[in-house]
Amino acid sequence: MKVDFMQTQTDIQTPFNIDEINRLMRERRSVFPKQFSGKAIPREIIEQILENANWAPNHGKTEPWRFVVFTGEGLKELARFQSELYKRITPADQFDQKKFDKLANKPLMASHVIAIGMSRQVSEKIPEIEEIEAVACAVQNIYLTATAYGVGGYWGSGGVTYREEAKDFFGLDPQDKLLGFFYLGYPEKTPKAGTRGDIKDKVVWVEE
Repeated sequence: MKVDFMQTQTDIQTPFNIDEINRLMRERRSVFPKQFSGKAIPREIIEQILENANWAPNHGKTEPWRFVVFTGEGLKELARFQSELYKRITPADQFDQKKFDKLANKPLMASHVIAIGMSRQVSEKIPEIEEIEAVACAVQNIYLTATAYGVGGYWGSGGVTYREEAKDFFGLDPQDKLLGFFYLGYPEKTPKAGTRGDIKDKVVWVEE
């Protein structure tokens, strides 16, 4: 279904196809590894996804996003690392075999997995929260570019994401942050249409 957005402004000129941009944002979905077809994504598409991520807005031009891309045998390395780290840092009485197995197998379901990091500014002039927000903007660019190419994906923050012990493996320093993993693959089926509540319930206009 085509959504007509701001119909009263059809006379506004734009250098871009605004209908396609609106549709892209509305059709973006999180697609999970169990929904992937197993087909490999060409490297040039992954490179374009990362290039667009690099153009995210950021305060002070710090460009804090850092990415480590796993594919092929690299997926096995990621799976082995995160499952073994979980086993090593978890007390025996709290160890969950199902969680271990999930960490060992989930990356293998994807064509590519991108570890998402935030590199903290040395001077720390920019508040940390703004650096994290900049990385989130970069991830949104990943989402939108993947959608434009017909690629599915989602940003997950489970597993070893917030463990200090994981940072070194991803080339992050102690002051940096690991913010999760973006799983990419071609969806086996067309994602279901999404829903949102009315924007009018979330906006206050101050005009007078």
